[in-house]
Amino acid sequence: MLKKIIIALVAAGTISCAQQPSFDPASIKDSTDEIAHVEPLSWWVGMKTPLQIMVHGPGISGYDVSIEGAEGVSVTSVHKADSPNYVFVDVKVAADARPGTYYLVFTPAGGDTPAFKYPYEIAQREAGSASRKSFTTADMVYLIMPDRFANGDPGNDSVACMDEKADRSEPFGRHGGDIQGMIDHLDYIGGLGTTYIWTTPLLEDNAPEGSYHGYAASDYYHIDPRFGSNSLYRTFVEKASERGMGVIMDMVPNHCGTEHWWMDDLPFKDWIHVFPEYTGTNVCFSANMDPNASKIDLDLNESGWFVPSMADMNLDNPYVLRYFVQWAVWWIEYASLEGLRVDTYPYNEKQPAADWCAAILDEYPDMNIVGECWTSSVPQLAYWQGGNPNKDGFDSCLPSIMDFPLYDALCAGLPCDNPGWGQGMTRVYDILSHDFVYHDLSKMLIFPGNHDTARIGDIVRKDPSRLKIAMALMATMRGIPQIFAGDELMFVSSNPGDIGNHGGLRVDFPGGWPGDACDLFTKEGRDAQTVNTDGLPVSVGQAGELYRYVSALFNWRKGKKVIHDGRTVHFLSRDNTYGYFRYDDTDVVFVYVNNSDGPKNIPWTHYSEISEGLSGGRNVLTGEAVEVSDTTVAEPHSVLVVEFKR
Repeated sequence: MLKKIIIALVAAGTISCAQQPSFDPASIKDSTDEIAHVEPLSWWVGMKTPLQIMVHGPGISGYDVSIEGAEGVSVTSVHKADSPNYVFVDVKVAADARPGTYYLVFTPAGGDTPAFKYPYEIAQREAGSASRKSFTTADMVYLIMPDRFANGDPGNDSVACMDEKADRSEPFGRHGGDIQGMIDHLDYIGGLGTTYIWTTPLLEDNAPEGSYHGYAASDYYHIDPRFGSNSLYRTFVEKASERGMGVIMDMVPNHCGTEHWWMDDLPFKDWIHVFPEYTGTNVCFSANMDPNASKIDLDLNESGWFVPSMADMNLDNPYVLRYFVQWAVWWIEYASLEGLRVDTYPYNEKQPAADWCAAILDEYPDMNIVGECWTSSVPQLAYWQGGNPNKDGFDSCLPSIMDFPLYDALCAGLPCDNPGWGQGMTRVYDILSHDFVYHDLSKMLIFPGNHDTARIGDIVRKDPSRLKIAMALMATMRGIPQIFAGDELMFVSSNPGDIGNHGGLRVDFPGGWPGDACDLFTKEGRDAQTVNTDGLPVSVGQAGELYRYVSALFNWRKGKKVIHDGRTVHFLSRDNTYGYFRYDDTDVVFVYVNNSDGPKNIPWTHYSEISEGLSGGRNVLTGEAVEVSDTTVAEPHSVLVVEFKR
């Protein structure tokens, strides 16, 4: 059995073939019956994060635990849980410890003779690991829901040991997209100007239905076999890196799936939040900062379950918190990740969640972590960003936040044809006028949609001109832009009667499945004169035009420091137009949006406080020289982006 364990570790990529330990299997008792789970799966020499190994097995608390192997690694303490089937083992890994395979040794309490051993790998940490880079305003993030992106390995669509099988006809079922599918289409992704890829969770999710989204983990340390394996995930990260793209992992410390293996035998009674009957969260985010909030409202926000199939974790339990700190650090180190996105961030106990962020940043000081804090309230959103001067003194230590107020303004303003007072593009102007509230505008993720929101193609009523406006705004506004896979081609929901319906908006990417009639991953497919539009996005030849437009914008953006770090000045109008400048000491980028139904003369003189003296402009999208003046006409539903040198 022990040899099988080592083979499994090699297959998963936890250790390499070159690191396989030399041992005599006959000299070590089979641990099949004694050990069910050991997490983290492995560790490294040179980590700041202290190591606490959770061991799960029948009656395991009845054993003393030590560790043997080379010098420099030792057990400092062993903690029992409420369940006799767990122990938490504190292990000290000296800075000069020798990498290799060690053995957790289990001896009956009070005895002298070891009963069995378990191999544990302490590997050499990669040089410079702690100072790894992460995503910034210089980047564009491409969001993928793997099950709906591309099926690179039909052989893993359904797996015997996993409950839910593939059924592409079921909107809320598994469709078969996987890691290999993402690897196969990295050139498409990179061609858009993408520099980071955020995927929705890939960890094992053994829910009997709806498991495709991955937000109900049943094992935090293994990739779902219907997506691939740990080692294939690491290959995905490596292949993306070869093309100049980093990978952001989606993490969910707030809840696990009710199919998680520990749900049948919780380590501690308060490992999760338990109620006499099912109790859901009240989604009362305001209780975190409301000086008038009741304690029960705050408790229900933090402790209530997200949905009945997702058990709410109790981060107030120090063992739970430490478990999730090590989990995040392990995946960053194992897979060479360069960023984290945290799901349902305000549902967590806020101080432990802040401690979680702080611990990760202690190990990786330059790591960016962006939290989903879904609120339309600017001051409530600002509260969650680390370093914000909150009146109650709370610091979330969360570097970045998702800009939902801007998203709401875009959704309200872009489709508006006959805006009343304060409507149309004025909504965008108004929301940016609140930027004074935020602590750090460079650490805000901006987006025209994601996997939980209606498709921007539906929001703009399938109008490619207004979609282009949305993409131009994403490429030129302050913050870190994120695009949801397919929005660059104006995907729309397959359920037009309910455009926010998850099963409808999370459409398959045409060409990602063997036998698809249309392949939008290829230039030929995007430019084809016949396109399958069954619940999908584009009319004849339109996909190619949109891809070239978005690609031109975001590839140009890569080298524009003025967009990454420059200041903004914008100008109010009431005619459904919007003009703004991004500028620094050497460069100026001018953006003019005409979202109205008629042509508009650009009021260049009105912008004279910054436009005066600017000449020799270049149209970013056409490459042509352009002189902007009061006689320059912007066509209806168009956007002009011009760069100048001072």
